[in-house]
Amino acid sequence: MKTARISLVTLGVADVARAVRFYEALGWSKAAESVERTAFMLGEGIVLSLWHRDDMIADGGEGALPTGSGSAALGINFETPEAADAFYARAVTAGADPVKPLQTAFWGGYSGNFRDPDGHLFEVAHNPFWRLDADGRLILPSSED
Repeated sequence: MKTARISLVTLGVADVARAVRFYEALGWSKAAESVERTAFMLGEGIVLSLWHRDDMIADGGEGALPTGSGSAALGINFETPEAADAFYARAVTAGADPVKPLQTAFWGGYSGNFRDPDGHLFEVAHNPFWRLDADGRLILPSSED
């Protein structure tokens, strides 16, 4: 059996247009299939869906949703610390809330965190023990066997 592939991540947002502007500033492209209260942002190998929180709550059947993501973070990895720094600065300029500046991490890499305008946590990192392929996809050492 093939491993399930996460191909779409949906974030509940308060203002879809504002969220689109933020993610466009980070390099994502809004797909033509987007509508007023749901936008699909095209990334490298994944689609980020920005869905109005009220609609997400109504569809989910679980009642109110907490704002942001305290128990999950979306990670963006870069080839170099300098590339990570540049992206982090770009995110903050676009309206991200800096949570933890990029710094050498206890595990030997380089990472920091920010929250998007709706409170979703992102980690920006350079891991010298992992590599990225030509398309920017993460390759773990164990997957190279």
